[in-house]
Amino acid sequence: MERFSVKRGLIKSMGGNAGLAKLATGYFENINVDAEGVFSGSFGLLVKVEGSYDSAGKLAVDVEQMKGADLAAFLESDDGREQAMESRRRWSGFLDEATGYNAKQRGDKAKEDAKKLSKAKSAIKMAHKSMEMMNVDQTTVDRAHELIAQLEATMEKGEFPTETQVKKLNDLF
Repeated sequence: MERFSVKRGLIKSMGGNAGLAKLATGYFENINVDAEGVFSGSFGLLVKVEGSYDSAGKLAVDVEQMKGADLAAFLESDDGREQAMESRRRWSGFLDEATGYNAKQRGDKAKEDAKKLSKAKSAIKMAHKSMEMMNVDQTTVDRAHELIAQLEATMEKGEFPTETQVKKLNDLF
């Protein structure tokens, strides 16, 4: 499952998951939508594409591509290479429209998110080390554990902690 940042306001202007499923019909075939608004479809070497906007405002997609002997047979068939290129073009076009960002911008957003995650993990590590090495009062220790639990819960949900959350933990020590 991959998650992509979505440009502010795009989900609302598209009509949420219903709009996303409608967009998918222009890029993929055999589109089905379940009761929760998750669409699934396929095209060419993209055997299965499932996607929806999640509660965090991200595009969550699960993609399964052909592999091994199936892929080799697909590429060697008449117009197989063209179909493969068309599959990639459609996938990229879908992501562009569904996120409001081009490929470079999606990469930059992913780097930003990775940086946020790294900072949060570093802050947690430093807090544990500081509590271990310094003589810290129990109130501060309790507050640190509370903030650490909040950060970890945010990360477990697949979301990224804000700078403010990380700063609160760093400012304790």
